[in-house]
Amino acid sequence: MADNTTLPADLDADSFASVTGWGRTAPTTALVVRPRTYEEAAAAVRSCGTRGSIARGLGRAYGDAAQNAGGSVLDMTGLDRIRSVDADAGVVVCDAGVSLHRLMEVLLPLGWFVPVTPGTRYVTVGGAIGADIHGKNHHVSGGFSRHVRSLRLLLADGEVREVLPGTDLFDATAGGMGLTGVILSATVQLLPVETSLMSVDTERATDLDDLMTRLTETDHLYRYSVAWIDLLARGAAMGRAVLTRGDHAPLDVLPARARRHPLAFRPGQFPGAPSFVPEGLLGRRSVGLFNELWYRRAPRSRVGELQKISTFFHPLDGVPHWNRIYGRSGFVQYQFVVPYGQEEALRRIVGRISRRGCPSFLAVLKRFGDGDPGWLSFPVPGWTLALDIPANMPRLGAFLDELDAEVCAADGRLYLAKDSRVRPETLAAMYPKLADFRALRAQLDPHGVFTSDLSRRLSL
Repeated sequence: MADNTTLPADLDADSFASVTGWGRTAPTTALVVRPRTYEEAAAAVRSCGTRGSIARGLGRAYGDAAQNAGGSVLDMTGLDRIRSVDADAGVVVCDAGVSLHRLMEVLLPLGWFVPVTPGTRYVTVGGAIGADIHGKNHHVSGGFSRHVRSLRLLLADGEVREVLPGTDLFDATAGGMGLTGVILSATVQLLPVETSLMSVDTERATDLDDLMTRLTETDHLYRYSVAWIDLLARGAAMGRAVLTRGDHAPLDVLPARARRHPLAFRPGQFPGAPSFVPEGLLGRRSVGLFNELWYRRAPRSRVGELQKISTFFHPLDGVPHWNRIYGRSGFVQYQFVVPYGQEEALRRIVGRISRRGCPSFLAVLKRFGDGDPGWLSFPVPGWTLALDIPANMPRLGAFLDELDAEVCAADGRLYLAKDSRVRPETLAAMYPKLADFRALRAQLDPHGVFTSDLSRRLSL
């Protein structure tokens, strides 16, 4: 399978290309259009044809959300201007194609940081709103769209509308996976910081119950919190984890040398993953060994370690094309949330994953705070677990269907930006505002101009 998760930078003319998500599991062919102005974006939407169009950023949605078989895909990375920065109020106005990486480059030297970042900074602002991304600070700050003051949205009829929080259109767009229109620009409230370093506390949890207790009792003390969890551990060690939490380091804790350039942003990078990786490299034995070493090398307890922002938030960004390590078959990213009070359901699900021997080395557990207003926004107050699974794992589809049933029975839900295979009837049971979303889409876009492989698969 060709790796087309990131489209060629020199693609100025319209061109048919094979497009897939970050998981590299289900490529489809579409006409890729790269608008450079708002007017070009509007023209592309008007001429998209019967198979419709969908906006795409940097291709970090894991499944088929930014694909459109037989139709067109609007590569929005050509719309990448930062329009204005209010360095006093901490407000930025930028095009939808601006990446969080670019915002950090520009804003950190001014003493401001993006309000929410996921595990990669290579997502666009438009994608951050369309997926209503969350990060390690959801229990404090909510999702990305909670910090958006306004956005400009290109509708199916060519109208460009300013959309404000608290309106139905905003709530349908936040987490709406690009299906209400094309986000052209956004005004975002930022977070003030004194330095570009993080003060980080790390500790080991011996099992899942120990981990949940530590998170429940002390998460309120930290702005950012996440646990890497060993999903291959069994018996008394099931759910053992490395818990990492922290906040932006104040200036007075930096050593003298670091105080000379306290807001410097210099993320490092390792060589990229090779273009060809043998199938089966990430099996139970190799991942089990990695998990054992990762757990054992973590400190039992360490307080106040200074880390780069890139190290704390985005360690995998240092390895370009890291998704290639799963081989040609790609991988499935599975993320769910179950509400507080459903801890027993979480234990059962972790137990099933452990007994099944899913070879996942990228598995994280976090706590969510209050739910976000987006009708299809993923977070609700509760426990969220995300894990990667090689797509060639035997009977994977049937196994994940079983997990879906457990999640649904616990009043939980799956994350659309990670999904590549959930059944439409299952999704409908998880999102109570789905009918409202469909009704608003039918009103705004009766001819289905904005369409994706995901929207067809799930009848959105």
